[in-house]
Amino acid sequence: MNKTVNINLAGIFFHIDEDAYLKLQRYLDAIKRSFTDSQGRSEIIADIEARIAELFNEHLQNDKQVVSSKLIDQVITIMGQPEDYLVDEEIFEDEPQAKQAQRPSKKLFRDTDNSYIGGVSSGLGHYLSIDAVWLRLFWILLALGSGGTFIFIYLLFWILVPEAKTTADKLIMKGEAVNISNIEKKIKTGFDNVAESVKNVDYEKYGNKVKSSSKTFFDSIGEILMFCLTLFAKFIGIILIIIGVTTLISLIIALFTVGVTDIINIPGMDFIKVANAASVPIWLISVLVFFLVAIPFFFLFYLGLKILINNLKSIGNIAKYSLLGIWMVSILGLVIIGVVQANEKAFDANTANTQTINVKSDDTLYLKMQGESRYSKVLNKISYGSGYKLVYDEKDQQQIYNTNVRLIVKSTKDSLAYVNVTKNANGKSYQIAKDRAAAIDYDFKLENNQLLLNGYLTTDSKNKYRDQKVEVELYLPEGTILYADENTYTYHRNSSYYNDILKNDYENHYLEIITNDIKCLDCNEKQLKIDIDVQTDSTGVTIDNKGIKINSEDSALQIDNKGIKGESKNIRVNINDEGVEIKSKNN
Repeated sequence: MNKTVNINLAGIFFHIDEDAYLKLQRYLDAIKRSFTDSQGRSEIIADIEARIAELFNEHLQNDKQVVSSKLIDQVITIMGQPEDYLVDEEIFEDEPQAKQAQRPSKKLFRDTDNSYIGGVSSGLGHYLSIDAVWLRLFWILLALGSGGTFIFIYLLFWILVPEAKTTADKLIMKGEAVNISNIEKKIKTGFDNVAESVKNVDYEKYGNKVKSSSKTFFDSIGEILMFCLTLFAKFIGIILIIIGVTTLISLIIALFTVGVTDIINIPGMDFIKVANAASVPIWLISVLVFFLVAIPFFFLFYLGLKILINNLKSIGNIAKYSLLGIWMVSILGLVIIGVVQANEKAFDANTANTQTINVKSDDTLYLKMQGESRYSKVLNKISYGSGYKLVYDEKDQQQIYNTNVRLIVKSTKDSLAYVNVTKNANGKSYQIAKDRAAAIDYDFKLENNQLLLNGYLTTDSKNKYRDQKVEVELYLPEGTILYADENTYTYHRNSSYYNDILKNDYENHYLEIITNDIKCLDCNEKQLKIDIDVQTDSTGVTIDNKGIKINSEDSALQIDNKGIKGESKNIRVNINDEGVEIKSKNN
């Protein structure tokens, strides 16, 4: 059974075996004797003790483990031995001989000793072996070229990358072994001189590696390949960071744009609210979408940092599992909202109303669509079925306004004309859809044989937008004369599905209603046909910005902005604004 001792090393509490304690004490005493006359002795000793404490923490899994003699030997091997320690054979004959420790890999730290802002560029310069001046210029160019995105990336580096505070951190930052010799050198010569000397040592070391007979050709090739793979991995890490940060910034802007504007009720959000079938707050949908997309891209960004920074601080399991939980809740919430949205349009219902109007056979009916100046100065500003807008009625109540009105003209053998208005809407149940259809406001009126149909429909905004539409079927007795205004064009479609007899482009004409059809009474259906027999081999054709000219031996045709002129052996034809002139050459 071994006795243990409690010690405080560099402000950290350790349990240590008694034999290991004596060995550590002899080692520290030998170090102190080596630096008796050295400048900065106390700083050197303090940094050495801090490094030993750091090595203890790396090897001990918890604070209840005891520092053993074997661990002391490992620490001495890493730290190296002072000169007095090597010659004191009587006291230290059982100690291990110093072995050349393997150089540790570089780790990324912020170099605040040579910083302008946070030491990020200087630290990256040490890590990538690039002059910090170039990196600072690189940051400036990227910050200007990305519209400020890389300023956010710089701030993340500043927050997540640890500062090189201790001498050990500063040596690791340069890729130097943290041992007695290097700590002494760092304290005595200062960081700038150490940086230059470490740089020189690097060149000497790699030169020796090439010259060393112990290194084979294949070992060198392997190191080159590993370097290339590491460089490629760092490049991938940078790409992941850029993608993650860009996406996160875009999502944050979108969240504040949509979510916050909904909370403070900025004009324009009413359109989204009216179309929101589930009546879920817009800010809540925005937050759920934000977490759904942002969390995966955050981990993508974090992965890029892990690839780029070896000693990156972990966000911890609590944070990881919390983000995973929030992400799953976001998915579940959006699925529920989607189901509710779809359910709001599950049923389609309509209400119909038929009204007789005083129009008989042989009467002339003038048909026109009318608008409402309070809602739209131009009747067809919103084309048929293209959407909706929010308006206010004479009582300042918010209304949904759209022009989803279809006109259908049909013939009837009844003595009087009649109008059938069918209102249609969607809902999560048949009854709700029917009630919503019945809530549609639509009207028409007959004044002096002029039928004025509303070219729009309205409904209270509380009813939400659920594909409300109106079909107006106008039944006219056979023999009735119909004159449809040109503004009816966008409201009717001559379709066999609807049995609409009003043909397109028949507006502004007098039309007689016949059985399931119409007959135009004032359409100019007479056509003048001129046949000119032109021989291909003797024809001259000219086409330019003035018009078209066709000349042959016995005929000619000219078409330009003045009209049409045709001439043959026996006849001359001239068609222009003044009319049609036909003359025979024989007269």
